[in-house]
Amino acid sequence: MSILQKNDIQLYELIKQETKRQNQTIELIASENFTSPEVLECLGSVLTNKYSEGRPNARYYAGNEFIDKIELLCEERALHAFNLDSNIWGVNVQPYSGSIANLAAFNSILNIGDKIMGLDLYSGGHLSHGFKTPKKKVNISSIIYDSYPYYIDNTGYIDYTDLELRARTIKPKLIICGGSAYPRDIDYERLRKIANLNNSYLLADIAHINGFIVTKLFNNPFEYCDIVTTTTHKTLRGPRSVMIFAKKENDLYTKVNESVFPCIQGGPHNHQIAALATQLREVIQPSFKEYMLQVQENARYLGDKLKSLGFKLSTDGTDNHILLVDLSNFEITGSKMERVCELVNISLNKNTVYGDKSALSPSGIRIGTTCMTTRNMPKDGWTKLAHWLERCIKICKSRQLIYGKKLVDFNKNIEQDTEIIALRNIIINYTESL
Repeated sequence: MSILQKNDIQLYELIKQETKRQNQTIELIASENFTSPEVLECLGSVLTNKYSEGRPNARYYAGNEFIDKIELLCEERALHAFNLDSNIWGVNVQPYSGSIANLAAFNSILNIGDKIMGLDLYSGGHLSHGFKTPKKKVNISSIIYDSYPYYIDNTGYIDYTDLELRARTIKPKLIICGGSAYPRDIDYERLRKIANLNNSYLLADIAHINGFIVTKLFNNPFEYCDIVTTTTHKTLRGPRSVMIFAKKENDLYTKVNESVFPCIQGGPHNHQIAALATQLREVIQPSFKEYMLQVQENARYLGDKLKSLGFKLSTDGTDNHILLVDLSNFEITGSKMERVCELVNISLNKNTVYGDKSALSPSGIRIGTTCMTTRNMPKDGWTKLAHWLERCIKICKSRQLIYGKKLVDFNKNIEQDTEIIALRNIIINYTESL
Protein backbone atom coordinates (compact mmCIF):
# COMPACT_ATOMS: atom_id res chain seq x y z
CA MET A 1 0.00 0.00 0.00
CA SER A 2 1.37 3.43 -0.98
CA ILE A 3 1.65 6.29 1.50
CA LEU A 4 -0.90 8.29 -0.51
CA GLN A 5 -3.29 5.34 -0.60
CA LYS A 6 -2.98 5.03 3.16
CA ASN A 7 -3.35 8.70 4.05
CA ASP A 8 -5.43 10.28 1.25
CA ILE A 9 -7.58 7.64 -0.36
CA GLN A 10 -9.77 10.23 -2.14
CA LEU A 11 -6.86 11.72 -4.08
CA TYR A 12 -5.27 8.30 -4.56
CA GLU A 13 -8.44 7.04 -6.24
CA LEU A 14 -8.58 10.05 -8.56
CA ILE A 15 -4.99 9.47 -9.67
CA LYS A 16 -5.78 5.78 -10.11
CA GLN A 17 -8.75 6.68 -12.31
CA GLU A 18 -6.61 9.01 -14.43
CA THR A 19 -4.03 6.24 -14.83
CA LYS A 20 -6.82 3.94 -16.02
CA ARG A 21 -8.11 6.60 -18.42
CA GLN A 22 -4.65 7.00 -19.96
CA ASN A 23 -4.20 3.24 -20.30
CA GLN A 24 -7.62 2.77 -21.94
CA THR A 25 -7.46 5.76 -24.29
CA ILE A 26 -5.96 6.23 -27.72
CA GLU A 27 -4.11 9.45 -26.91
CA LEU A 28 -3.79 11.73 -29.93
CA ILE A 29 -3.28 15.12 -28.27
CA ALA A 30 -0.28 16.50 -30.18
CA SER A 31 0.86 18.52 -27.14
CA GLU A 32 1.22 15.45 -24.93
CA ASN A 33 3.43 12.43 -24.49
CA PHE A 34 4.14 9.66 -21.99
CA THR A 35 7.39 10.30 -20.18
CA SER A 36 9.83 7.85 -18.62
CA PRO A 37 10.04 6.37 -15.10
CA GLU A 38 13.31 8.28 -14.61
CA VAL A 39 11.56 11.59 -15.30
CA LEU A 40 8.67 10.69 -12.98
CA GLU A 41 11.13 9.72 -10.25
CA CYS A 42 12.80 13.14 -10.44
CA LEU A 43 9.44 14.90 -10.37
CA GLY A 44 8.53 13.10 -7.15
CA SER A 45 11.89 13.66 -5.47
CA VAL A 46 13.07 15.78 -2.52
CA LEU A 47 14.22 18.42 -4.99
CA THR A 48 10.74 19.94 -4.76
CA ASN A 49 11.58 20.96 -1.17
CA LYS A 50 14.34 23.44 -2.10
CA TYR A 51 13.93 27.11 -2.96
CA SER A 52 16.60 28.47 -5.29
CA GLU A 53 16.05 32.03 -6.47
CA GLY A 54 18.82 33.26 -8.71
CA ARG A 55 21.34 31.70 -11.08
CA PRO A 56 23.59 28.72 -10.19
CA ASN A 57 26.41 29.81 -7.85
CA ALA A 58 24.62 33.16 -7.30
CA ARG A 59 21.56 32.21 -5.25
CA TYR A 60 19.63 34.32 -2.79
CA TYR A 61 19.39 31.40 -0.36
CA ALA A 62 21.91 29.04 1.18
CA GLY A 63 21.95 25.27 0.78
CA ASN A 64 22.04 25.12 -3.01
CA GLU A 65 25.31 23.24 -3.52
CA PHE A 66 23.71 20.24 -5.22
CA ILE A 67 20.86 22.20 -6.80
CA ASP A 68 23.50 24.30 -8.58
CA LYS A 69 25.19 21.16 -9.89
CA ILE A 70 21.88 19.76 -11.14
CA GLU A 71 20.95 22.96 -12.99
CA LEU A 72 24.40 23.31 -14.53
CA LEU A 73 24.25 19.66 -15.60
CA CYS A 74 20.89 20.30 -17.23
CA GLU A 75 22.26 23.32 -19.09
CA GLU A 76 25.32 21.36 -20.22
CA ARG A 77 23.17 18.51 -21.50
CA ALA A 78 20.81 20.90 -23.30
CA LEU A 79 23.65 22.54 -25.23
CA HIS A 80 25.19 19.15 -26.00
CA ALA A 81 21.88 17.65 -27.18
CA PHE A 82 21.31 20.46 -29.69
CA ASN A 83 25.02 20.50 -30.68
CA LEU A 84 25.58 24.11 -29.59
CA ASP A 85 28.86 25.87 -28.81
CA SER A 86 28.76 27.17 -25.23
CA ASN A 87 30.88 30.14 -26.32
CA ILE A 88 28.11 31.24 -28.68
CA TRP A 89 24.91 30.01 -26.99
CA GLY A 90 23.58 29.91 -23.46
CA VAL A 91 20.46 28.21 -22.11
CA ASN A 92 18.10 29.02 -19.25
CA VAL A 93 16.12 26.05 -17.89
CA GLN A 94 14.21 27.86 -15.13
CA PRO A 95 10.94 29.02 -16.78
CA TYR A 96 7.73 27.42 -15.52
CA SER A 97 5.86 27.11 -18.82
CA GLY A 98 6.10 27.82 -22.53
CA SER A 99 4.00 30.97 -22.37
CA ILE A 100 6.08 32.32 -19.47
CA ALA A 101 9.28 31.51 -21.38
CA ASN A 102 8.06 33.36 -24.45
CA LEU A 103 7.08 36.37 -22.35
CA ALA A 104 10.50 36.38 -20.71
CA ALA A 105 12.21 36.13 -24.09
CA PHE A 106 10.12 38.96 -25.54
CA ASN A 107 10.79 41.11 -22.49
CA SER A 108 14.54 40.65 -22.87
CA ILE A 109 14.63 42.36 -26.28
CA LEU A 110 11.46 44.47 -26.54
CA ASN A 111 10.01 47.61 -25.05
CA ILE A 112 6.31 48.09 -24.37
CA GLY A 113 4.55 48.88 -27.62
CA ASP A 114 7.21 47.43 -29.92
CA LYS A 115 5.92 45.67 -33.04
CA ILE A 116 5.98 41.88 -33.26
CA MET A 117 4.83 39.41 -35.92
CA GLY A 118 3.75 35.83 -35.26
CA LEU A 119 1.88 33.11 -37.12
CA ASP A 120 -1.86 33.73 -36.77
CA LEU A 121 -3.69 31.40 -34.37
CA TYR A 122 -6.10 30.34 -37.11
CA SER A 123 -3.09 29.49 -39.28
CA GLY A 124 -1.67 27.13 -36.66
CA GLY A 125 0.14 29.68 -34.49
CA HIS A 126 0.19 29.94 -30.70
CA LEU A 127 -1.68 32.27 -28.34
CA SER A 128 1.54 33.52 -26.78
CA HIS A 129 2.84 34.78 -30.16
CA GLY A 130 0.59 37.85 -30.04
CA PHE A 131 -2.96 36.66 -30.75
CA LYS A 132 -5.74 39.22 -30.86
CA THR A 133 -9.11 39.59 -32.55
CA PRO A 134 -10.60 42.75 -34.09
CA LYS A 135 -12.46 43.27 -30.80
CA LYS A 136 -10.07 42.02 -28.16
CA LYS A 137 -6.38 41.61 -27.31
CA VAL A 138 -6.49 38.02 -26.13
CA ASN A 139 -2.97 37.22 -24.91
CA ILE A 140 -0.65 39.28 -22.71
CA SER A 141 1.82 39.49 -25.62
CA SER A 142 -0.76 41.37 -27.71
CA ILE A 143 -1.60 43.63 -24.77
CA ILE A 144 1.99 44.63 -24.05
CA TYR A 145 3.24 44.69 -27.65
CA ASP A 146 1.84 45.88 -30.97
CA SER A 147 1.23 42.49 -32.58
CA TYR A 148 0.60 41.64 -36.21
CA PRO A 149 -0.11 38.23 -37.73
CA TYR A 150 1.16 36.46 -40.80
CA TYR A 151 -0.74 33.59 -42.40
CA ILE A 152 -0.82 30.30 -44.23
CA ASP A 153 -2.16 30.24 -47.78
CA ASN A 154 -5.03 28.12 -49.08
CA THR A 155 -2.69 25.10 -49.38
CA GLY A 156 -1.96 25.26 -45.64
CA TYR A 157 1.68 26.31 -46.00
CA ILE A 158 3.14 29.50 -44.52
CA ASP A 159 2.87 32.25 -47.13
CA TYR A 160 6.46 33.53 -46.97
CA THR A 161 5.93 35.97 -49.85
CA ASP A 162 3.01 37.63 -48.08
CA LEU A 163 4.99 37.57 -44.82
CA GLU A 164 7.82 39.46 -46.49
CA LEU A 165 5.44 42.08 -47.89
CA ARG A 166 3.87 42.56 -44.46
CA ALA A 167 7.27 42.80 -42.76
CA ARG A 168 8.41 45.48 -45.21
CA THR A 169 5.37 47.56 -44.28
CA ILE A 170 5.07 46.82 -40.55
CA LYS A 171 8.81 46.81 -39.78
CA PRO A 172 8.55 44.59 -36.67
CA LYS A 173 11.26 44.51 -34.05
CA LEU A 174 10.66 40.78 -33.61
CA ILE A 175 9.47 38.00 -35.92
CA ILE A 176 8.30 34.80 -34.20
CA CYS A 177 8.24 31.47 -35.99
CA GLY A 178 6.74 28.19 -34.86
CA GLY A 179 3.24 27.18 -33.92
CA SER A 180 0.99 24.61 -32.31
CA ALA A 181 -0.82 23.17 -35.34
CA TYR A 182 1.51 23.49 -38.31
CA PRO A 183 2.27 20.11 -39.94
CA ARG A 184 5.33 21.14 -41.96
CA ASP A 185 8.96 22.11 -41.36
CA ILE A 186 9.93 25.79 -41.28
CA ASP A 187 12.23 27.71 -43.64
CA TYR A 188 14.40 29.54 -41.09
CA GLU A 189 16.86 30.71 -43.73
CA ARG A 190 14.13 32.60 -45.56
CA LEU A 191 12.77 33.99 -42.31
CA ARG A 192 16.25 35.27 -41.42
CA LYS A 193 16.44 37.11 -44.73
CA ILE A 194 13.02 38.65 -44.05
CA ALA A 195 14.08 39.63 -40.52
CA ASN A 196 17.24 41.24 -41.88
CA LEU A 197 15.14 43.63 -44.00
CA ASN A 198 14.39 45.64 -40.85
CA ASN A 199 17.17 44.35 -38.59
CA SER A 200 14.49 42.42 -36.68
CA TYR A 201 15.17 39.79 -34.06
CA LEU A 202 14.17 36.26 -35.07
CA LEU A 203 12.78 33.91 -32.39
CA ALA A 204 11.84 30.28 -32.97
CA ASP A 205 9.36 28.53 -30.68
CA ILE A 206 10.14 24.86 -31.33
CA ALA A 207 7.92 23.38 -28.61
CA HIS A 208 6.22 20.92 -30.97
CA ILE A 209 9.13 20.00 -33.19
CA ASN A 210 12.15 19.94 -30.85
CA GLY A 211 12.32 16.15 -31.08
CA PHE A 212 12.80 16.42 -34.83
CA ILE A 213 15.37 19.19 -34.46
CA VAL A 214 17.46 17.50 -31.77
CA THR A 215 17.68 14.36 -33.95
CA LYS A 216 18.57 16.44 -37.04
CA LEU A 217 15.46 15.35 -38.95
CA PHE A 218 14.33 18.98 -39.41
CA ASN A 219 15.89 22.28 -40.37
CA ASN A 220 18.09 23.81 -37.68
CA PRO A 221 16.73 27.09 -36.22
CA PHE A 222 19.97 27.74 -34.33
CA GLU A 223 21.74 28.57 -37.58
CA TYR A 224 19.49 31.59 -38.15
CA CYS A 225 17.68 32.63 -34.95
CA ASP A 226 18.68 34.90 -32.08
CA ILE A 227 16.54 33.13 -29.47
CA VAL A 228 14.97 29.66 -29.41
CA THR A 229 12.31 28.74 -26.86
CA THR A 230 10.78 25.34 -26.24
CA THR A 231 8.69 23.32 -23.87
CA THR A 232 9.98 19.80 -23.25
CA HIS A 233 6.93 17.56 -22.78
CA LYS A 234 5.80 17.09 -26.39
CA THR A 235 8.02 15.37 -28.96
CA LEU A 236 11.00 15.63 -26.59
CA ARG A 237 9.05 13.32 -24.22
CA GLY A 238 10.30 15.02 -21.06
CA PRO A 239 8.66 16.76 -18.08
CA ARG A 240 6.45 19.83 -18.29
CA SER A 241 9.45 22.15 -18.35
CA VAL A 242 11.01 24.78 -20.61
CA MET A 243 14.29 25.94 -22.13
CA ILE A 244 15.27 29.34 -23.54
CA PHE A 245 18.36 29.31 -25.73
CA ALA A 246 19.92 32.70 -26.48
CA LYS A 247 23.02 33.90 -28.25
CA LYS A 248 25.67 35.41 -25.99
CA GLU A 249 26.62 38.28 -28.29
CA ASN A 250 25.42 41.76 -27.29
CA ASP A 251 24.63 40.42 -23.79
CA LEU A 252 21.45 38.78 -25.14
CA TYR A 253 21.84 35.70 -22.93
CA THR A 254 22.38 37.88 -19.88
CA LYS A 255 19.24 39.86 -20.72
CA VAL A 256 17.23 36.63 -21.02
CA ASN A 257 18.47 35.42 -17.64
CA GLU A 258 17.55 38.73 -15.98
CA SER A 259 14.16 38.67 -17.68
CA VAL A 260 13.38 35.21 -16.30
CA PHE A 261 14.51 36.22 -12.80
CA PRO A 262 13.99 38.60 -11.14
CA CYS A 263 11.71 40.22 -13.73
CA ILE A 264 9.09 37.55 -14.55
CA GLN A 265 9.20 34.78 -11.96
CA GLY A 266 10.67 33.60 -8.66
CA GLY A 267 12.51 30.44 -7.69
CA PRO A 268 12.81 27.65 -10.25
CA HIS A 269 11.18 24.23 -9.93
CA ASN A 270 14.22 22.10 -9.21
CA HIS A 271 12.43 18.77 -9.59
CA GLN A 272 11.45 19.75 -13.16
CA ILE A 273 14.99 20.81 -14.01
CA ALA A 274 16.35 17.47 -12.79
CA ALA A 275 13.66 15.63 -14.76
CA LEU A 276 14.62 17.58 -17.88
CA ALA A 277 18.31 16.75 -17.29
CA THR A 278 17.64 13.03 -17.30
CA GLN A 279 15.46 13.30 -20.40
CA LEU A 280 18.19 15.22 -22.24
CA ARG A 281 20.47 12.27 -21.56
CA GLU A 282 17.91 10.05 -23.28
CA VAL A 283 17.43 12.19 -26.40
CA ILE A 284 21.06 11.84 -27.46
CA GLN A 285 20.74 8.04 -27.58
CA PRO A 286 20.31 6.38 -31.01
CA SER A 287 17.02 4.87 -29.83
CA PHE A 288 15.48 8.33 -29.56
CA LYS A 289 16.13 9.11 -33.21
CA GLU A 290 14.56 5.76 -34.07
CA TYR A 291 11.55 6.81 -32.00
CA MET A 292 11.23 10.14 -33.83
CA LEU A 293 11.48 8.44 -37.21
CA GLN A 294 8.66 6.13 -36.11
CA VAL A 295 6.57 9.12 -34.94
CA GLN A 296 6.99 10.65 -38.39
CA GLU A 297 6.27 7.41 -40.23
CA ASN A 298 3.14 6.78 -38.17
CA ALA A 299 1.83 10.29 -38.87
CA ARG A 300 2.33 9.88 -42.60
CA TYR A 301 0.84 6.40 -42.61
CA LEU A 302 -2.24 7.49 -40.65
CA GLY A 303 -2.58 10.53 -42.89
CA ASP A 304 -2.63 8.36 -46.00
CA LYS A 305 -5.25 6.05 -44.48
CA LEU A 306 -7.44 9.00 -43.49
CA LYS A 307 -7.19 10.52 -46.97
CA SER A 308 -8.28 7.20 -48.48
CA LEU A 309 -11.41 7.42 -46.30
CA GLY A 310 -12.29 10.94 -47.48
CA PHE A 311 -10.60 13.03 -44.80
CA LYS A 312 -9.05 16.31 -45.95
CA LEU A 313 -5.61 17.19 -44.51
CA SER A 314 -4.06 20.63 -44.33
CA THR A 315 -1.04 20.71 -46.70
CA ASP A 316 -2.26 17.28 -47.86
CA GLY A 317 -0.01 15.58 -45.31
CA THR A 318 2.68 16.17 -42.72
CA ASP A 319 6.42 16.42 -42.10
CA ASN A 320 6.12 15.96 -38.35
CA HIS A 321 3.79 14.38 -35.75
CA ILE A 322 0.78 16.58 -36.50
CA LEU A 323 -2.17 15.90 -38.78
CA LEU A 324 -4.45 18.91 -39.13
CA VAL A 325 -7.77 17.58 -40.42
CA ASP A 326 -10.38 19.77 -42.10
CA LEU A 327 -13.85 18.32 -41.46
CA SER A 328 -15.81 20.88 -43.49
CA ASN A 329 -16.43 18.38 -46.29
CA PHE A 330 -18.28 16.21 -43.75
CA GLU A 331 -20.33 19.24 -42.61
CA ILE A 332 -19.49 18.70 -38.94
CA THR A 333 -17.46 20.86 -36.56
CA GLY A 334 -14.32 19.96 -34.70
CA SER A 335 -16.17 20.48 -31.41
CA LYS A 336 -18.61 17.67 -32.21
CA MET A 337 -15.90 15.34 -33.42
CA GLU A 338 -13.83 16.01 -30.30
CA ARG A 339 -16.79 15.21 -28.06
CA VAL A 340 -17.68 11.95 -29.77
CA CYS A 341 -14.05 10.87 -29.89
CA GLU A 342 -13.63 11.57 -26.19
CA LEU A 343 -16.64 9.40 -25.37
CA VAL A 344 -15.24 6.47 -27.37
CA ASN A 345 -11.83 6.87 -25.66
CA ILE A 346 -10.01 8.65 -28.47
CA SER A 347 -8.44 11.83 -27.13
CA LEU A 348 -7.82 14.62 -29.66
CA ASN A 349 -8.66 18.30 -29.89
CA LYS A 350 -10.76 20.60 -32.03
CA ASN A 351 -8.64 23.03 -34.04
CA THR A 352 -8.98 25.89 -36.47
CA VAL A 353 -8.17 25.35 -40.14
CA TYR A 354 -7.73 27.73 -43.06
CA GLY A 355 -10.77 30.00 -43.39
CA ASP A 356 -12.05 29.56 -39.82
CA LYS A 357 -13.15 32.59 -37.84
CA SER A 358 -13.86 31.00 -34.45
CA ALA A 359 -11.49 29.05 -32.23
CA LEU A 360 -14.45 27.85 -30.12
CA SER A 361 -16.31 26.29 -33.04
CA PRO A 362 -13.63 25.40 -35.57
CA SER A 363 -13.88 23.21 -38.65
CA GLY A 364 -11.00 20.92 -37.85
CA ILE A 365 -9.28 18.57 -35.44
CA ARG A 366 -5.61 18.12 -34.58
CA ILE A 367 -4.10 14.65 -34.31
CA GLY A 368 -0.64 13.81 -32.95
CA THR A 369 1.21 10.50 -33.13
CA THR A 370 3.72 10.90 -30.30
CA CYS A 371 1.83 9.22 -27.45
CA MET A 372 0.72 6.09 -29.26
CA THR A 373 4.16 5.73 -30.82
CA THR A 374 5.55 5.77 -27.29
CA ARG A 375 3.08 2.98 -26.49
CA ASN A 376 4.37 1.05 -29.52
CA MET A 377 1.04 0.88 -31.31
CA PRO A 378 1.71 -1.31 -34.38
CA LYS A 379 0.88 -0.46 -37.99
CA ASP A 380 -2.40 -2.38 -37.96
CA GLY A 381 -3.44 -0.27 -34.97
CA TRP A 382 -3.06 2.92 -37.01
CA THR A 383 -5.17 1.33 -39.75
CA LYS A 384 -7.86 0.45 -37.20
CA LEU A 385 -7.67 3.99 -35.80
CA ALA A 386 -8.39 5.51 -39.21
CA HIS A 387 -11.54 3.38 -39.50
CA TRP A 388 -12.56 4.20 -35.92
CA LEU A 389 -12.27 7.90 -36.71
CA GLU A 390 -14.42 7.29 -39.78
CA ARG A 391 -17.02 5.67 -37.50
CA CYS A 392 -16.90 8.76 -35.28
CA ILE A 393 -17.67 10.90 -38.33
CA LYS A 394 -20.69 8.71 -39.10
CA ILE A 395 -21.88 8.97 -35.49
CA CYS A 396 -21.59 12.76 -35.67
CA LYS A 397 -23.55 12.95 -38.91
CA SER A 398 -26.23 10.61 -37.57
CA ARG A 399 -26.67 12.62 -34.38
CA GLN A 400 -26.93 15.85 -36.38
CA LEU A 401 -29.78 14.37 -38.40
CA ILE A 402 -31.60 13.25 -35.25
CA TYR A 403 -30.90 16.11 -32.85
CA GLY A 404 -29.87 19.06 -35.04
CA LYS A 405 -26.65 20.98 -35.63
CA LYS A 406 -26.56 23.10 -32.47
CA LEU A 407 -23.98 21.68 -30.08
CA VAL A 408 -26.33 21.80 -27.11
CA ASP A 409 -28.87 19.70 -29.05
CA PHE A 410 -26.20 17.44 -30.53
CA ASN A 411 -25.06 16.52 -26.99
CA LYS A 412 -28.51 15.42 -25.77
CA ASN A 413 -28.34 11.91 -24.28
CA ILE A 414 -24.98 11.48 -25.98
CA GLU A 415 -23.50 9.36 -23.21
CA GLN A 416 -26.26 6.78 -23.73
CA ASP A 417 -25.68 6.54 -27.48
CA THR A 418 -25.43 2.81 -28.26
CA GLU A 419 -23.04 3.35 -31.19
CA ILE A 420 -20.69 5.30 -28.96
CA ILE A 421 -20.83 2.68 -26.20
CA ALA A 422 -20.13 -0.13 -28.66
CA LEU A 423 -17.13 1.64 -30.18
CA ARG A 424 -15.77 2.59 -26.76
CA ASN A 425 -15.78 -1.06 -25.68
CA ILE A 426 -13.84 -2.03 -28.82
CA ILE A 427 -11.23 0.66 -28.18
CA ILE A 428 -10.86 -0.22 -24.49
CA ASN A 429 -10.27 -3.85 -25.38
CA TYR A 430 -7.66 -2.78 -27.92
CA THR A 431 -5.76 -0.31 -25.72
CA GLU A 432 -5.61 -2.76 -22.81
CA SER A 433 -3.87 -5.21 -25.14
CA LEU A 434 -1.01 -2.80 -25.95
